[in-house]
Amino acid sequence: MLKTVPAQLSGCVVCLDTKKMAAAPLYCVCRQSYDVSRFMIECDICNDWFHGSCVQVEEHHAVDIDVYHCPKCDVQHGPSLMKNRNNWHRHDYTEPDDGSRPVQAGTSVFVRELQNRTFPSADEIMVQMQGHQVTQKYLEKQGFRYPITVPKVDGLGLKLPPSSFSVRDVEEYVGGDKIVDVIDVARQADSKMKLREFVKYYYKPHRPKVLNVISLEFSDTKMAELVVVPDIAQKMSWVENYWPDDSFFPKPFVQKYCLMGVKDSYTDFHIDFGGTSVWYHVLWGEKIFYLIKPTQANLALYEAWSSSPNQSEVFFGDKVDKCYKCVVSQGTTVLIPTGWIHAVLTSQDCMAFGGNFLHNLNIGMQLRCYEMERRLKTPDLFKFPYFEAICWYVAKNLLETLKELREDNCQPPAYLTEGVKALITALKNWLKREVTEPASEVPDHIRPNRLIKELTKEIRYLEEEQQSGAGGSKPMKSQGSGACPLTRSTLDRASHHARRTARRLRHHHHHAPKTPSNLEILELHTRQVLKRLEVGPFEEVRVLTHYHLPHAALIFNSVVPLLAGLCREHPTSPTTEEEAVEGMLSMAGLLYPQRPEESSTAQEPWWSSPAHRSPDRAQQHVRKECRAELSQRIQENKNFMDSQSSGSNSSEAWGDQSPSRAASTPLCLDPSPGTDYQYCETTLSPPLHPSKRSAPNTPPISNQATKGKRPKKGMATTKQRLGKILKLSRNNHFLL
Repeated sequence: MLKTVPAQLSGCVVCLDTKKMAAAPLYCVCRQSYDVSRFMIECDICNDWFHGSCVQVEEHHAVDIDVYHCPKCDVQHGPSLMKNRNNWHRHDYTEPDDGSRPVQAGTSVFVRELQNRTFPSADEIMVQMQGHQVTQKYLEKQGFRYPITVPKVDGLGLKLPPSSFSVRDVEEYVGGDKIVDVIDVARQADSKMKLREFVKYYYKPHRPKVLNVISLEFSDTKMAELVVVPDIAQKMSWVENYWPDDSFFPKPFVQKYCLMGVKDSYTDFHIDFGGTSVWYHVLWGEKIFYLIKPTQANLALYEAWSSSPNQSEVFFGDKVDKCYKCVVSQGTTVLIPTGWIHAVLTSQDCMAFGGNFLHNLNIGMQLRCYEMERRLKTPDLFKFPYFEAICWYVAKNLLETLKELREDNCQPPAYLTEGVKALITALKNWLKREVTEPASEVPDHIRPNRLIKELTKEIRYLEEEQQSGAGGSKPMKSQGSGACPLTRSTLDRASHHARRTARRLRHHHHHAPKTPSNLEILELHTRQVLKRLEVGPFEEVRVLTHYHLPHAALIFNSVVPLLAGLCREHPTSPTTEEEAVEGMLSMAGLLYPQRPEESSTAQEPWWSSPAHRSPDRAQQHVRKECRAELSQRIQENKNFMDSQSSGSNSSEAWGDQSPSRAASTPLCLDPSPGTDYQYCETTLSPPLHPSKRSAPNTPPISNQATKGKRPKKGMATTKQRLGKILKLSRNNHFLL
């Protein structure tokens, strides 16, 4: 009985110890140890194992050998014995043809019968469009529920090789040693072979069997430069929009496939992995698609059919109410939406290009298809790479999208709301499953439970708004098709985030309370400001950098008016008022410059210059005592905010910051030539996308505003001054 070891299966353990490696058994004419990546076959005479490539036996040929003789044994025992063909309608062609067994998919009899059948025309369901009409705006407005056919590439943004591009050209650009998955159509079985061997087979005048290549992904080859995927597939793709460059998981490459099929190649009914949508373009030749709608009933039938033991003997198109036939000729592009069940027949030799992509329009269906794959125990090789990981990335980004729409008083489209609901359910189930299946795909920098909680909160906000709108209150604006793009590039998202931050600053500044009634409001407000900004302690008190400005301006503009109001309610001496304002300025990072003549004395604010200074020595004495007490209390409480921040998310917030961001139009003000510090004001520049940000503690490479200007020894840090203000307010010892 012939025994083979497929290249993709492991049959032994490679020893790591040097001595064990030396003692490992050696095989084949090359006398090498077992290699899990190489196909091997056993000789039925000497029982030694041989690499298929060493004895010129392809993996797909091995199934045709009944008794194998290695090169040494065939000298004495003759050549290998081949299996006898007894039928043309079964995957195992050695079965006797007694008429009792049904036709199986992919066999020559099956293909002939399929070509003779009639089907409803796909013109009933296909959407005929021109390339420039297939836009994200159109699909977000009209939906992506039916297949789209585009007769010409013009306007699609699709770049392809010329129609003269051949199978030999593929070998030249990809490399002959590339291992490709090849389907033996008559057996509907997968095997591996080198691309050059497939090319040799393709150009044979007589092909002994029908072989089909449908999974050659070439993003990592020179041929990738020849193909640019359609604009719609790039703009909507989750991988292109949401996959961060610094992800622990390798980036999925599923956007560039080359399909090379010979006449009568057939792929049975399937749903593309992860419920991905797919684009196909026939460069030359012809393909026929058999399409079935992904209705609830059809999906249930499909799952039952896929798990049945006689799947290959039942044509799934017969189990549903309608199966549509779509002929895709040379030069035509087809877009198939999420979940569509389809089979493909290659009616003549054909080369096609295609790609898969996940998107926001059909999130629920994508998740349903993924869970179906899990129930069917689909091998990882045939599933979307790191599907769960990208869903976590998408959830994080959609949370920001929902927040932005809510702040803009803009109602998100129904497909997004329903998609997020389905995503929340899936994420919860995946977290529960980790208890028994520890193979987690949750990215390291994502806090899953918190993310789910915040997404749920946003959905609750939407439902409350909808209920209040139905009750007669002012409803949210409907999400326009072009007002707020829901799938943005990295730069677009960064720019939008910057505008959102600026809007928050303006909103807070205009709505800050001006005359609070007591000091507790000051403390509460300060905490709310810092919490909203998610700002951790600044480094040390130093000149205000470009990045600190929005935070400092917000604190200064919103909290200092509170102090003014408190001072009106509780009259104080000018000195203690100065101390309070000085503390707030320090907290905000707005340091006053030290004048040269005061370098040897205690620092005083710029407003206590001779023109503003009171001649009353008693007041000066009080001022010095207050400052001394303030310094003493700061020193005593310097660990207060450290203990507060240790239990907070300040470090996490800082991990998302980039203090070295440069400003586009800086405006620097130097009060006088003799000052030690200058503070700069700049426009709000967009933050970097998380995937582009540097390490949290990376120092600025070149920052002229801070170069050579270190904080003076003994000066209190911002968090210490803030701790002083908060603690004094609680103890009613604030110097007012």
